[in-house]
Amino acid sequence: MLRIRNLEAGYNSLKVLKKISMHVSSGEIVTIIGANGAGKTTLLKTISGLIKARAGEIVFEKKDIVPLAPEKIVLLGCSLVPEGRQVFATLTVKENLILGAYVQYRRKRTDEVSEDMDRIFKLFPVLKERGRQLAGTLSGGEQQMLAIGRALMSRPKLIMMDEPSMGLAPLIVKDIFNIIRKLGEEGSTVLLVEQNAKAALGIADRGYVLETGRIILEEKAEELLMNKDVQRAYLGRDLDSEVEIK
Repeated sequence: MLRIRNLEAGYNSLKVLKKISMHVSSGEIVTIIGANGAGKTTLLKTISGLIKARAGEIVFEKKDIVPLAPEKIVLLGCSLVPEGRQVFATLTVKENLILGAYVQYRRKRTDEVSEDMDRIFKLFPVLKERGRQLAGTLSGGEQQMLAIGRALMSRPKLIMMDEPSMGLAPLIVKDIFNIIRKLGEEGSTVLLVEQNAKAALGIADRGYVLETGRIILEEKAEELLMNKDVQRAYLGRDLDSEVEIK
């Protein structure tokens, strides 16, 4: 579904991504783990078109998306749940979800919007309860659920998530990751950037380790999870201290 080859990107004179090559197959949950500053967010933003690639290829569904604007990439079926959630604070929960459905409105598939809204409310019952509440008044966990729901309203073929556990209490982190696991079980394709390595690897099929802008290792998730050298040398901490998803 997604294939990246020799990708380079950065900010002004700073090169952040250095010849990144990776792939995500349909139906997979793939996680990218690494320390702060490794380039994880930059990678997702480059795939999304928010940062323009300087070199290399990004092929999504057999189409080169490097030249495309972000909205065109969303139309192709690639959506991003950004770091920090970035919900529209002054709009209600339902209005945020409707904004996520602009792809359906553009295609004149308005009948599908209410169907998708029902799906989101089944996935996140609390959002149905909070439907008329301003998004800015939600808890951090509820805002994360809303950000995921908003992205799902575009019916993406690939949903990318940037640090969905950031700033959340452990119990809420478990809820969020169980939802991501459920999406995978339902056939969704997920590319997950996450510092909570144990939680991410616990639900992923495969993982990549990113260090200073380079992919240094790719393995099945369970193999990375058991690799103590990876834990200490590349993540800077012992995964046994992190939240485990069951």
